Amino acid sequence: MELTKLFSHGKIGSIKTKNRIVRSATWLARADELGHVTDDLIEAYQKLAEGEIGLIISGYIGVHDKGSGNYRMTRLSNESYKVGQKKLVKTIQDSSDTKVAAQIAHTGSNIIREGYELIGPSSIKVPGSIKLVRELSAVEIQEIINAFIKAGTYAHECGYDMIQLHGAHGYLLSDFLSPFTNKRNDDYGGSLEKRFRIIEEIYHGLRDELGKDFPIMIKLNTHDNLNGGLSFEEGKEIAKKLVSLGIDAIEPSSGRTNPRLTNNKTFPAAIIKNSDEENYFTFLAKELKPLMKNCALIVMGGIRNPLSAEKILNDDIADFISMSRPFLFEPDLVKRWKNGNHDSAYCTSCNACFGTVDKGGIYCPIKKKRDRVSQKN
Repeated sequence: MELTKLFSHGKIGSIKTKNRIVRSATWLARADELGHVTDDLIEAYQKLAEGEIGLIISGYIGVHDKGSGNYRMTRLSNESYKVGQKKLVKTIQDSSDTKVAAQIAHTGSNIIREGYELIGPSSIKVPGSIKLVRELSAVEIQEIINAFIKAGTYAHECGYDMIQLHGAHGYLLSDFLSPFTNKRNDDYGGSLEKRFRIIEEIYHGLRDELGKDFPIMIKLNTHDNLNGGLSFEEGKEIAKKLVSLGIDAIEPSSGRTNPRLTNNKTFPAAIIKNSDEENYFTFLAKELKPLMKNCALIVMGGIRNPLSAEKILNDDIADFISMSRPFLFEPDLVKRWKNGNHDSAYCTSCNACFGTVDKGGIYCPIKKKRDRVSQKN
């Protein structure tokens, strides 16, 4: 099978990509301790760009100093961070015609580093934590909304081609969407419309600052995999609202928990059945694609085989294919596929990369070991 669709031009808002392969946002833990871009981080992105990926979405960038709670994650919380971010973007642009998006985020109650306070829409205990989340005041919510808008403006000034809001995986924006974590009874909690309000206000603020032609995307929890959490039906309603607002692309995801570890019946059983298999979010894409009027759909979730990726696109299940861990093993994976080697990605999803955080950043130790052996031979 020829990879005709996979290597055709794609479009997100006003931006055209050279192919339909996206490197999904991947935290590399290679910023400095205060979140400034390092040469090591730039080198990692340069390798990705040279590998001919159509669109690179950055690892999440903290919009606020109190919302940058992961180890060595980058920030755009003030002007000082723009110097390194500009250098990173320019390196990508000088290396290839790959497009690059800034994923902007607030870690909220989903943090790793010591010394960071768990904050969110309501005072509860979130899964996996014994600490109580501190409820944000209305004034603090407005401060965070402004921080997202400012960070998006900074990203534009740094030369990014587009931005992506992180509205998934238990970070702050997804905590507002979820009835499990959002128990507020003011303008930012209760009904779906009120839980959605923080994202709506961020979106309008960004549009006012950046104009109608600068693409804005979102990584979106479509369900929580959690009893009492966001249901897939509500997730679809949120997607409809985003499309109505004018969002340029949605990358659907799920969860605070693994679907195999919950008894929640509000999301499709197919996701549980296929949670360890390839293409496990194509069910979501099939449900959401008919709703995507003038909005690109980016499908992620265990995609490893270029032939199945080509079929997903040909069957109009999605507009773009997104991967993360495979690019840790093979930053030049796209080039390999383009040159005719259509073997699946060599990444086996073993998650060994999760254990490298304190060893110089996130990388594939299997690949590193293989390279050492190859050099010795």
